[in-house]
Amino acid sequence: MRKPEILAPAGSLEKLKVAIDFGADAVYLGGSRLNLRAFADNFTNEQIKEGVEYAHERGRKVYVTMNVFPHNADLEGLEKYLTELQSLNVDALIVSDPSIIVTAKEIIPDMELHLSTQANNVNWKSAKFWHSMGVKRIVLARELTLNEIKKIRAELPEDCDLEAFVHGSMCMAYSGRCLLSNYMTGRDSNRGACSQACRYKYNLVEEKRPGEYFPIVEDEHGTYIMNSKDLCMIKHIPEVVESGIYSLKIEGRMKSAYYVAAVVKSYRHALDKYWEDPEHYEFNEDWMNNLLKVSHRDYSTGFYFGENNRQIYDTSSYIRDYDIVGVVREFDNETMTATVEQRNRVFENDYVEVLRPEGNSFGFKMMDMHDHNDNKIDVANRAQMIFKIKSDVVLKSNDMLIKARKENN
Repeated sequence: MRKPEILAPAGSLEKLKVAIDFGADAVYLGGSRLNLRAFADNFTNEQIKEGVEYAHERGRKVYVTMNVFPHNADLEGLEKYLTELQSLNVDALIVSDPSIIVTAKEIIPDMELHLSTQANNVNWKSAKFWHSMGVKRIVLARELTLNEIKKIRAELPEDCDLEAFVHGSMCMAYSGRCLLSNYMTGRDSNRGACSQACRYKYNLVEEKRPGEYFPIVEDEHGTYIMNSKDLCMIKHIPEVVESGIYSLKIEGRMKSAYYVAAVVKSYRHALDKYWEDPEHYEFNEDWMNNLLKVSHRDYSTGFYFGENNRQIYDTSSYIRDYDIVGVVREFDNETMTATVEQRNRVFENDYVEVLRPEGNSFGFKMMDMHDHNDNKIDVANRAQMIFKIKSDVVLKSNDMLIKARKENN
């Protein structure tokens, strides 16, 4: 049995590097075409090349998503794009449509293919079929229980890997196959342009009472119709690993670098601790605390344990208790001075916490703040401005500085 992989989202080159630095074994990203995040900061070929080099130098992998449902026009230039991706040395393509699979097998037959969750694979016979078509890995539908996954794993050849989401946003539609956005806004979620119409706030209007809006509410018998809780399996790493899932996938290509760092760190530490000694594994609440600080909706375990009404809830609002305020670029051990790149407004004497790949978070008060010209300042309020602070603790390059929002102080 191989040690499972932690697979992280890379919505930009910066986030790719953060994911790798914080412990991801592999990242997935969108290139210039045919991926389901049309509004993400998708990668150019030059950025993919740099990202692949960064990952490969550290023994990690890069997968490129090509998981739209393509219309005829989307297939134009497909062969050229596939050839370009192979020349960039990406490790695998995440695909969902037979047209792309067949073309990839013709044009770049040695490229590893992973079947996207968009293909809605929920049984072992379908998985076997896709494997027979040259697919190396099945990204399972989110709607499966762990017991179903065990059955699928038992029926598949050993060289067919299983991947499943363990953390992040859930979709109100079956594994993402939604028409709501297209119908309401003309933006096709199945071609990467989802408007997240399921997150809108809705009211009922009775036809003979125009202008009278009745809120949709939940009672002990009812349910909210579309908003999904976020998935979080951090407390169930043993069950996930024992089900036969090889790749533990984190959702969030549209999320922040802070989100990527904190979530990857928690799952990395939890998986390592379990793998080190399964018989004496104990859950560490620090892992959950990291996940509660990043922007998220209420958490649930999705469909994994067969529980009812765990996907849906009453608000689309995010819980966002902490913000990243800066990233340490340099630290002078002699003067205990840190050079910081600003990410959100932060004041002198604010208390911040330090997030880094190893160890628990710790905090300090930001003292003696100066701008890059050494002028005294009391606030860093310009986007990505460089400033300096004194610290009474030793910091490292790429440490993330996070701060609780005022309403939580």
